[in-house]
Amino acid sequence: MSNAVNDLFNNSAVRKGLFKSRFALAAALLVPVAKYMQPQWLVLCLAVSMFGQLIQTWCFASLVKNTELTVRGPYSMCRNPMYVGRYFLILGFAMLLWNPWVIGAYTLVYWLYMTARVSREERRLRQWLGDSYVEYCKKVNRYFPSLRPLADRRLYFFDRQMFLDNHAHWNILGTLSAYGLIYVLRWAFDTL
Repeated sequence: MSNAVNDLFNNSAVRKGLFKSRFALAAALLVPVAKYMQPQWLVLCLAVSMFGQLIQTWCFASLVKNTELTVRGPYSMCRNPMYVGRYFLILGFAMLLWNPWVIGAYTLVYWLYMTARVSREERRLRQWLGDSYVEYCKKVNRYFPSLRPLADRRLYFFDRQMFLDNHAHWNILGTLSAYGLIYVLRWAFDTL
């Protein structure tokens, strides 16, 4: 089964289709989430999503894509902090339904997706960066942050231009807009 799941998430046609339709899929999911959400948990769920957004924002402000091995900011604590941040960002939306089955299913699907994607990326980075990437992998955990680099100055990195170049501001605006839309849709469902 693991190979079938890996094949699905590594299928280029599936990946392209999901990439092209990601905004439409997300918008379509906002309607049922708004309808069936538990409004009393909105602030907590927003906080979980913004925690994930904070991690992603830090990643965006530390990462130069396809140019160099990034070993600063959150990348000095774990190799894939952006995926960790994205997990929490989306988890906040899943938690709005306050259903353990939805949260569990989301966590399982995200783990399978992330494992397939990271394996694919690590193969590419090993080929591209060679020994420097292999050494980085020996020192830095794949997903779970290590507290070793807390004294390292590279940890405290945030570059405004990288933040803008990686479109972090649009990512933040998108998350806040989605929560705003959920709130408005919920209000509409309640008043109809």
